[in-house]
Amino acid sequence: MNVIEALNWRYAVRQFSPERIDEKKVRELLTATRLSATSYGLQPYRLIVVNDLDVRRELLKHSMGQDKVLHCSHLVVFAAQTDIGDEMVDQYIRSVAQARHISVNDLQRLADHIKAVFASMNESQKREWAHQQVYIALGTLLTAAAVMKIDSCPMAGFESQGFDRVLGLGEQGLESVVICPLGVRHPEDKSTELAKVRYDHSEMVINI
Repeated sequence: MNVIEALNWRYAVRQFSPERIDEKKVRELLTATRLSATSYGLQPYRLIVVNDLDVRRELLKHSMGQDKVLHCSHLVVFAAQTDIGDEMVDQYIRSVAQARHISVNDLQRLADHIKAVFASMNESQKREWAHQQVYIALGTLLTAAAVMKIDSCPMAGFESQGFDRVLGLGEQGLESVVICPLGVRHPEDKSTELAKVRYDHSEMVINI
């Protein structure tokens, strides 16, 4: 199945079956998500995989009644870092130096440039930037999941503060941004047979 066929196959699943996805397949999907494009390569987010059913029951209280959170195979919470600044940049620079076998000093100009960009932002702008990176990663996950024939349902309709409390994200310098239940579509999911509705190429694409 090529990527176009995969994207036509996928839809936002409303009801998941009890079937559980193989852990190796989920790990591969998370690897694809880790490889997502991200500004400067900084990856200012973490992927929280919630398997504990008791924790999911607590999260359901903050999910606006959407029981996919409880009944999906795997629940992925995308959480953005809240401290966007020099320390985050320094950590990344050390990782680059190690991966490419070069000195941190050789990367000083890059580090200074990135730090200057963040220094020009207020806290609200930094937060928006981090959230934008999360949504890029979400897009990667959704596309990769479709190619792998893993069903998904991205959800922004949840109470992030409740999720943060249940998962203890604040203590880790994180805040939940979007969640994505994964699994296998239920044969009785009423959305399965609905036609996919997208604007035509001539309406969506503007050539200049």
